[in-house]
Amino acid sequence: MAEAALTIEKIEVARKRLDGVAYHTPLDYSTSFSEMSGSAVYLKLENMQKTGSFKIRGAYNKVMSLGDKERSRGVIAASAGNHAQGVAYAAARAGLPCTIVMPSGAPISKIMATQGYGARVVLAEGGYDEAYTRAVELQEKSGATFVHSFNDPDVIAGQGTIAMELLDDIQDLGAVIIPVGGGGLIAGVSYALKHFKPGIRVIGVQAGGAPAMYLSLKEQKLVECESTCTFADGIAIRKPGALTFSIIRDCVDEIVTVDDEEIAGAILMLLERSKIVAEGAGAAGLAALLYRKTHLAGVKTVVLLSGGNIDVNILSIIIERGLAKTGRYVRIRALVTDQPGNLSRLLALAAAARANVISVSHDRIRPTIPLKQAEVELVLETRNREHIDEIMSLLTRNNYTPVIIS
Repeated sequence: MAEAALTIEKIEVARKRLDGVAYHTPLDYSTSFSEMSGSAVYLKLENMQKTGSFKIRGAYNKVMSLGDKERSRGVIAASAGNHAQGVAYAAARAGLPCTIVMPSGAPISKIMATQGYGARVVLAEGGYDEAYTRAVELQEKSGATFVHSFNDPDVIAGQGTIAMELLDDIQDLGAVIIPVGGGGLIAGVSYALKHFKPGIRVIGVQAGGAPAMYLSLKEQKLVECESTCTFADGIAIRKPGALTFSIIRDCVDEIVTVDDEEIAGAILMLLERSKIVAEGAGAAGLAALLYRKTHLAGVKTVVLLSGGNIDVNILSIIIERGLAKTGRYVRIRALVTDQPGNLSRLLALAAAARANVISVSHDRIRPTIPLKQAEVELVLETRNREHIDEIMSLLTRNNYTPVIIS
């Protein structure tokens, strides 16, 4: 049985290896999320882990478990970014040559961070699965030791050290919610939790655009998705591993899915309520809890924030869209007579409504704009949707025809 490749002893060895290398990350109680969900919510802050995600645990444990012959050939891995940084960091500590194949669309911040740890980065067109195929090809030519991102017992054992920290840090734990891509994280954590406290519920969360493990459990066999479509690149895997699937099938109680809008909402709430930065994969578990994808009312629950390596461009879009969705940011277009003073009168109305003007665009040249008219676009910071309605009503009463730009 594939599960036999993972043991509690391996997880305990991994914990010793990681001592002084990986952080014992904080467990933070969230009053806000507890009130919103009806559960007692604790956030396991692996986004604050060295290299910005939990991946260093498994990568470091694997690299340090290699024999002299394997080390002499160097290491190679495929990753969308977080495993890449973990392997690169571990290889640098061990003094080993390291090649990482990453998707061409991986966040620039993750590519640069991986290179910063001394790895040679090769970009492959497509997503993780294409990068994996390219890495296998390079491994066959070079003979380097392949460090799989999830389907490896030493990698899974490293991720399982998180469970040991949870058992040390929190009493009467009822449930743990964990993001799922290839399944290495939830396999290690669930295996250890169920070994020591079988009554703890373990719930996995996948992006709706990459539900391979969800479908595999449903079909009771490995299922490969034709493609993935999610900005949560850390869990955008088309096919889970045979080893992780075997463990998850035995140790995980439930897997649910969340869509990208729900993940984005969780990222924004983490920023606002907890001042925590999480990437898409990292926030998936909180999204499942807050959007009631699983029923945990009254249960002491840990949400595992698996990583914080989010691209700042994606983060800015999430913030802007989130503000617009909640009525705290709006773009309004209106026509004004092209005469001196009319723009200032429009802005005075916005000020009278106590809206903060972020930017103003004034155009009288575009052919679709009537002669002797100018089109003004205002970007306003607002309080809520009711405030936006007040602004629109005020402009309409003053003979403007405002339009909200979506």
